[in-house]
Amino acid sequence: MSIREDAINGTVTPIFETCAANEGLEVSRLMAGVADGTIAIPKNNNHQFERIMAIGKGTSTKVNANIGASRDYPEVEQELRKLCVCLKAGADTVMDLSMGGNLNEVRQEILKSCPIPLGTVPIYQSIAEVVEKQKKQIGEVTVDQIFNTIEQQAIDGVDFMTVHCGITRSTLERVKNHERLLGVVSRGGSFTIEWMSYNNKENPLYERFDDLLAILKEHEVTLSLGDGIRPGCLADATDRGQVQELIHLGELTQRAWAAGVQVIIEGPGHMPMDQIAANILLQKRLCHGAPFYVLGPLVTDIAPGYDHITGAIGGAIAAAAGADYLCYVTPAEHLKLPSADDVRDGVIASRIAAHAADIAKGLPGALDKDIAMAKCRGKLDWKGQIDLSMDPEKARRYRDEGGSYKGDACSMCGSYCAIKVYQRATSPRRESN
Repeated sequence: MSIREDAINGTVTPIFETCAANEGLEVSRLMAGVADGTIAIPKNNNHQFERIMAIGKGTSTKVNANIGASRDYPEVEQELRKLCVCLKAGADTVMDLSMGGNLNEVRQEILKSCPIPLGTVPIYQSIAEVVEKQKKQIGEVTVDQIFNTIEQQAIDGVDFMTVHCGITRSTLERVKNHERLLGVVSRGGSFTIEWMSYNNKENPLYERFDDLLAILKEHEVTLSLGDGIRPGCLADATDRGQVQELIHLGELTQRAWAAGVQVIIEGPGHMPMDQIAANILLQKRLCHGAPFYVLGPLVTDIAPGYDHITGAIGGAIAAAAGADYLCYVTPAEHLKLPSADDVRDGVIASRIAAHAADIAKGLPGALDKDIAMAKCRGKLDWKGQIDLSMDPEKARRYRDEGGSYKGDACSMCGSYCAIKVYQRATSPRRESN
């Protein structure tokens, strides 16, 4: 039985018990969410780890970090270092988006060291191996190669996979007939479109969706339905192509649930702030309340080098409106392969957005650390403030840079510290005078 089928049948398993404890939820409530599809627990049968977590309604907003080797930087060692940074910074899940180096080795080494759910985009490997090793074109990848890659990654232990099943020939016609400024910016989406155009055939991941589900169910892989037509700039947001794909994803969600497979829906990347809440509502309605995973969204297109900030702004709005899962954006977005420092900054920025949204949602306990922080600030308890911070290492470094005031107030206000002045002004001795 799959995780979803166990939840539907009311069969309490160690996975539910461990996950409920990690999430601070009652087991029955967690299982009810998995049964109705509003919660997903990404946990492959072949990947053993303790930080089993849930994504969806009533759980804390989760943050994903992307790593992965490229053709120019194929070494697995640097990706393992980035994985360590992701874990230290507090990412909830990681995706291996490698398209360079020994792809099986990179994935398998990351899995060995990954105590949290790991995701992939299998078509990346299918394309890279055919184009780089066999020197063929993208359209020459065979359907068997695509499905063999999916099965191999499932056997290795990948916990969730992004698969672009919602792009069909009819979707492509809508995109062609409605001119976009940036066309298709999803790598997986563009690969799928290239394959369809080259072969003049339907998307095999849509056409053979039942075969895909059989593989995912056998190994307990959560299906992340990719948004291959997502907008790549603000001007393309919420257009016909994006919405048409979303309609397909809603239909595929029900088919996956009927097959016993858990589902997550991927959402838009670039979007004006005033459209975000409407997009969350649209996804939840069309996809029957399935967990929603947003890529940012970035709320402006003109901040390269600072897109961890544009993504965090959009992510906070999206999550407060009901999104369940944020994909981080790093300062390197649109510019280069992110460094370890970029990865850390991206994770922290998205965690801030997720936490702010959880407070807005009224999630039980979300405000506890903020209250504790306020009490520490009131007592000028610097150690307590640093320990409670999102990034204690950076907070400690900044505090130490303050110099002579590090034992009392900070170097910004010094003896004019508002907290100290207020405490002196309202002390019993002052009142008695």
